[in-house]
Amino acid sequence: MAVDIKNKKAEFQYFLTDRFQAGMQLLGTEVKSIRAGKASIVEGYCKIYRGELFIYNMYIAEYPNGGYVNHEPRRQRKLLLSKVELNKLVKKMKNVGYTIVPTKVYLNDKGWLKIEVAIAKGKRLRDKRDDIKQKDLKRDMDRRLAE
Repeated sequence: MAVDIKNKKAEFQYFLTDRFQAGMQLLGTEVKSIRAGKASIVEGYCKIYRGELFIYNMYIAEYPNGGYVNHEPRRQRKLLLSKVELNKLVKKMKNVGYTIVPTKVYLNDKGWLKIEVAIAKGKRLRDKRDDIKQKDLKRDMDRRLAE
């Protein structure tokens, strides 16, 4: 079963520039819940704390068969990046107005759960309106071609 959890709001609310693939430090019940598709990264955000990258407010539902060893649904989780990638993130974050947002959780070829994070700059209302206008125009063109 393929795991593909996306953050569609990120594309709409931010200009996404650099993307990084990171591993996650997860508990066993968290992995089982994610593989079942019971996770969301829409409200999640990332911060660099003491030279390490963490994701906050990512929701992973409790595993129903977890018993007393279940996990906290919204606990902070450490993201695993190389030192070179972390240094790039630290340099980019020194610019005002940039943030790190999670965009996708997926299984790689080896079966490991990975998360894709992107450096993002917030869009203004005008930019969001332009995106909506472009989507509407594309939809109208597709409809006309289908007729």
